[in-house]
Amino acid sequence: MHDIRFIRETPEAFDAAMARRGISEASAPILKLDEERRAAIHAAETAQAEQKRASKEVGQAKAQGNEVEFERLRALVGEKKDEVAAMQARARDLDAELTNLLMGLPNLVHDDVPDGEDEEDNVEIKRWGEPRAFDFLPREHYDLPAVQDGMDFETAAKLSGSRFVVLSGAVARLHRALAQFMIDTHVDENALSETWTPVLVRDEMMFGTGQLPKFGEDSYQTTNGWWLVPTAEVTLTNIVNGLTVDEGYLPRRYVAHTQCFRSEAGSAGRDTSGMLRQHQFEKVEMVTVSHPETSDAEHRRMTACAEGILEKLGLPYRTVSLCTGDIGFGARRTFDIEVWLPGQNTYREISSVSTCGAFQARRMNARFKPAGGGKPEFLHTLNGSGLAVGRALIAVLENGQEEDGSVTLPEVLHRYLGGKTRLTAEGTLA
Repeated sequence: MHDIRFIRETPEAFDAAMARRGISEASAPILKLDEERRAAIHAAETAQAEQKRASKEVGQAKAQGNEVEFERLRALVGEKKDEVAAMQARARDLDAELTNLLMGLPNLVHDDVPDGEDEEDNVEIKRWGEPRAFDFLPREHYDLPAVQDGMDFETAAKLSGSRFVVLSGAVARLHRALAQFMIDTHVDENALSETWTPVLVRDEMMFGTGQLPKFGEDSYQTTNGWWLVPTAEVTLTNIVNGLTVDEGYLPRRYVAHTQCFRSEAGSAGRDTSGMLRQHQFEKVEMVTVSHPETSDAEHRRMTACAEGILEKLGLPYRTVSLCTGDIGFGARRTFDIEVWLPGQNTYREISSVSTCGAFQARRMNARFKPAGGGKPEFLHTLNGSGLAVGRALIAVLENGQEEDGSVTLPEVLHRYLGGKTRLTAEGTLA
């Protein structure tokens, strides 16, 4: 959502910012609607004032016994009442039209976001760890002997269709251990507040974080109107929906481990093998609600929290700043963290950490009261994966694989696995 006053007062700056997103002359239709809406509001207010004035004069005419004037004024009041109702309805329609137009426009990107058309133009800003040199050809996760009995795509397809998986035995336990490790690290070391939230939400919550109205096809909706969350960003961010909090409340740093659901409508044919792109998956999500002056620092803090998980797991990664052509709808700036997958011989995204500025807060009407007094201001919101659990499982399996088909597991997971250190080629923990 955008500040109409900013667009009204600086249309050239707004157009220049939207042009970086590939949208030309964005302000013209907005300002036209805004002018019509303001004119309709003014006309309704003028007609309402005339109605009130005529209503007073009706009483005066009655008191004076002037029946002719009384009847004329009474008829006028009725006409004005109908006129006011029609004008107010017109103003409401224009206001809704303007709101829908503004809600369909993406966030304005930060000045330091690189310009570009697609992921090829993203800029690497950090690289950690050295990819392991294998003396054999590394396999992709789903081809490893260690997971053949514990990662079942055929049964999942029978149950639900493509892009689902049934995990069992040691593989399921390893998946659970990764999520537990992530949550413990974020709570104990990164001072995030563990939170458990619903996975079914109302329309307003999806509007608040920007999944609606434009991206409804990317999510699943139940027959009674609830939406299955594509990420806990939706629930965690909307905790402040409609609230005005004290400045001392900030920052609020949340973390939640949840099931996530995505239709993957825009990714037909991509990553159809294995667990990389699923309709149902688990994610540990971080959300921060912050003061505008500290949101950039919080963005870098959150990114470091996600990077730290990979470092503890000993998984090589790189961090990139997304360019204007690849950045998400609601983001002001996004850092993607890509983990090394030797089976694919490339880096793949495992976390996307974004600062949204006041974009989501405007949609949610979420504000804070400055400590020194003054008018309430919009909050800033941030979100990021810390991490995608299934993709972390893939990375652990592929980076730890041995020639005999077994997998050597990261040391930080041993205590979550009863002291076990390996996944054998037969699919058991040892």
